[in-house]
Amino acid sequence: MEGAMAAEQAPCLPRERSGHVAVMWGTRMFVWGGYVDEDPQEGADWDRYLPTEELWIYDTETQTWTKEMTSGQYPPAMSGSCSALLGGFMYIFGGHYDMANSNKLFRLNLRTLEWQGVEGKGIPPSQRDKLGCWVYERKLIYFGGYGFRPQSPLRGQFEPDEAVGLGLRGWNNHLCVFDSVAEEWYQPETTGEVPVPRAAHACARIDNKGYLFGGRYLETRMNDLHCINLDTWEWSGRITVAGALPLGRSWHSLTPISSNQLFLYGGFTTQCQPLSDGWVLDTNTHEWMNLDYLATDKPRLWHTGCSTLEGEVFVFGGCSTNLLQPLPTVHCNDILVFSVMPRSLQRICLDTIVHHKDVLAPLCSMLPRELRLRLERRLGIPLTNPGPEQVQHRKCEGVGA
Repeated sequence: MEGAMAAEQAPCLPRERSGHVAVMWGTRMFVWGGYVDEDPQEGADWDRYLPTEELWIYDTETQTWTKEMTSGQYPPAMSGSCSALLGGFMYIFGGHYDMANSNKLFRLNLRTLEWQGVEGKGIPPSQRDKLGCWVYERKLIYFGGYGFRPQSPLRGQFEPDEAVGLGLRGWNNHLCVFDSVAEEWYQPETTGEVPVPRAAHACARIDNKGYLFGGRYLETRMNDLHCINLDTWEWSGRITVAGALPLGRSWHSLTPISSNQLFLYGGFTTQCQPLSDGWVLDTNTHEWMNLDYLATDKPRLWHTGCSTLEGEVFVFGGCSTNLLQPLPTVHCNDILVFSVMPRSLQRICLDTIVHHKDVLAPLCSMLPRELRLRLERRLGIPLTNPGPEQVQHRKCEGVGA
């Protein structure tokens, strides 16, 4: 209409959240679940779990969000679940919902977006949330967490939380494995010194080594580092590290960024301080490096951290204030991107084409199909074959440069 201003379309953004899960599949990050604090004037309950049928997908190349509605046998809406990527499926285990914990396993087909409940043979882990996981040789390997006292015999310790429910809930150091081929739960016999029970710790894998850092045990948030050999099931005991140490913490993220480096970000201290520090662990030398150049105004806890093949880490959501204090709690829905590793030559070239698209895009149809499709997604336009005169003109433009 003449004289009227066109209304801008609001960007598609997920709601603020903490306690959600995320996996990176290719160049896309898939986010599910979590909770927010409801305004007590608007709702009867301050905690609100986000819709279980919603799946949010972030394209790391186009930097855009998409909301998809899933189908099938949904898990309950939860926080504190543990996610893992295996064979094009996002597996979800455990979590907290409606004053209870889960010990059910679900998987989402990332191609069809259909949920399925997984009923495995054997004894599953007890009901719990805030646990950690490694994926290795088509096995999901879960460690620790906080939840109800086991009703079935499980190898390992259970430390009751005497401050809650007469000690019916507490921390554990159970190691439980789900074999996705046999669809069977089992507990391997381990050797070495097993880490103490804990929850809200972080796990990451490099090759056949599963690394574990921090987490809460009783009233302490720890900064110990452990490793388990996922072939022999031998624990390292607490690893002696060189140099400065990160503060003890829980609700942090630990993400692989290379064949021998892990990136640690954020968390929550014993003194209830949200953290915004970043550290890199060299798994060969067992030395921490503090990335003291990072901004200190972006604290995060109970967020997610996912890495790309380029070694970039995408931190999404989480809480930026003391999660245990009375309302209001500040949950986030922004993305923090950490480029800790040097970018590949291919990535630098693609970024250059996008930056100089007016000059370079007309020539990109001659690139290999995979690279051309990646550029089309980033540019939002089809790349067609240029005519001979256009190619000649572009060549002349570059003479003498």
